[in-house]
Amino acid sequence: MSDFVDRVTVHVKGGDGGNGSAGIRREKFKPLAGPNGGNGGDGGSVIFVADRNATSLLDYRFMPHRVAGNGTMGLGDNKDGSKGDDLILPVPCGTVVFQARGAVGASKHPGEQLADLRHEGDRCVIAKGGAGGLGNIALANRTRRAPGFALLGEPGEERDVILELKSIADVALVGFPSAGKSSLIAAMSSAKPKIADYPFTTLVPNLGVVVAGESRYTIADVPGLIPGASEGKGLGLEFLRHIERTEIIAHVIDCATLEPDRDPISDYQALEQELALYADKLELPLGAIPIPERPRIVILNKVDVPEAKELAEFVKPEFEKMGLKVYIISTASHEGLKELNFALCALVADMRKEVAAREEAEEEARVVIKPLEVSGRRPRRADEGGNALEFTVERRELGNGEMFYEVRGAKPERWVMQTNFDNDEAVGYLADRLAKLGVEDELRRKGAKPGDEIRIGRGSRMVDFDWDPTISAGAEMLDGSNLGARGKDLRLSEQDGRAHRRTNTERRAQYHEMMDARAAVRDAMAAERKAGHWADPTIDDDRHDETSLFGRGEDVQSQEEANEE
Repeated sequence: MSDFVDRVTVHVKGGDGGNGSAGIRREKFKPLAGPNGGNGGDGGSVIFVADRNATSLLDYRFMPHRVAGNGTMGLGDNKDGSKGDDLILPVPCGTVVFQARGAVGASKHPGEQLADLRHEGDRCVIAKGGAGGLGNIALANRTRRAPGFALLGEPGEERDVILELKSIADVALVGFPSAGKSSLIAAMSSAKPKIADYPFTTLVPNLGVVVAGESRYTIADVPGLIPGASEGKGLGLEFLRHIERTEIIAHVIDCATLEPDRDPISDYQALEQELALYADKLELPLGAIPIPERPRIVILNKVDVPEAKELAEFVKPEFEKMGLKVYIISTASHEGLKELNFALCALVADMRKEVAAREEAEEEARVVIKPLEVSGRRPRRADEGGNALEFTVERRELGNGEMFYEVRGAKPERWVMQTNFDNDEAVGYLADRLAKLGVEDELRRKGAKPGDEIRIGRGSRMVDFDWDPTISAGAEMLDGSNLGARGKDLRLSEQDGRAHRRTNTERRAQYHEMMDARAAVRDAMAAERKAGHWADPTIDDDRHDETSLFGRGEDVQSQEEANEE
């Protein structure tokens, strides 16, 4: 099994943001001294970084799921949660990141290009971490002085991406199978590719670093390039993309082949035709030289065979008439390799200067468009002569005749994810935000009526509810009086004696009321005693009462005295 992987699908997910805290400061004689809940920490992000020490995408094939760290929850005493750790993923230079397209469970194919990591240190945030939820100290204002809720952390961004490696090499070796490309790399560098005498021996691109004096450059071969490769025949289509980032194309031609209907000129023309067909499908990066404009050289290989050397000497003038530089070599005897090495080195140096100049020119010519500043007021609708709203409301109908209104937009969907629906006050806060944004006005304009089903968002994060526009918005007050507020704080209800701090006047009034009530009870008991409703236990009113200790005792003593007489 080869350890070279140049395309892989990876599932990445940013860390979830931590929830905010709804803590309340506790002080002596001040049970509700004010909010002190901190904000939740932001989740970490997944970041791809181009690293020259990475040579393959093999690690991502065996570990395709990568998740960044989550943020922690906020704490009391105004302590914010910690941020989740970013996940730094090294990839080889020349890696292109695509959005993965395809049905769930089916094979994915590249979609929109997200990043092109061509140079050492290039990085891109591919999955952002979720924002931490606000604590109640951040939600407090002049009217909402003691919020009994906090916002939940947002989930991190989650997506499938395709990593595609397009080798960055200075020289690309193209040629028919068994033309000697791998042998040439092994002879000019310290690379150890697999070499055999049968077609398609090389199943993966080989890279080699060549040293010429004080200069260095890289060479790569494109395995199995045959006629029809641009249409998927053989192995060529799978690895043709490795030519996109090279600066020089070197045709390695086998002059010792015994196959009929093949000669150096026809081999060269067939390879050029496949490159031309593939070039029409390319979207070259910034500053790249189109494939037809890249310099070509012809390498006539295997001249250690006498017949091959004669053939090479015969066809060399034909290639030179085409304006091509021709080098006659033998990877077996190393004939002509030194001359080829320094010639490629000089050509690479010239091409690097040209590519750098093109990139600089493209950067200067690039137009940077900055977004216009948007005021804090609600943007007008398109029919009002202004911009569109920050959300959309559409009426949807199901096949069974049911109907609902769908609300889509970055803000409403984000607010829904931040809301704890187990807390009435938090739900009321969400309703206030939606009303202030203009969602209710837009629902009325679309024809929504009380009781209609409303859905915000899609998928697993969708929330549905029945619309009730009769509830007016408002904010809860510190003394517990709800001025039309949606939701309530149980801590501020009248059943909880700690919810309301009494003033001195209220304390005096309550004290006088208690003393008056006690005096009234004493007067009532005295009146009842005077009326005979209450008996004095020291007076024996009924001597025949067996339950009376006094009466029972006197009866027993008098009976004993009578018996003695």
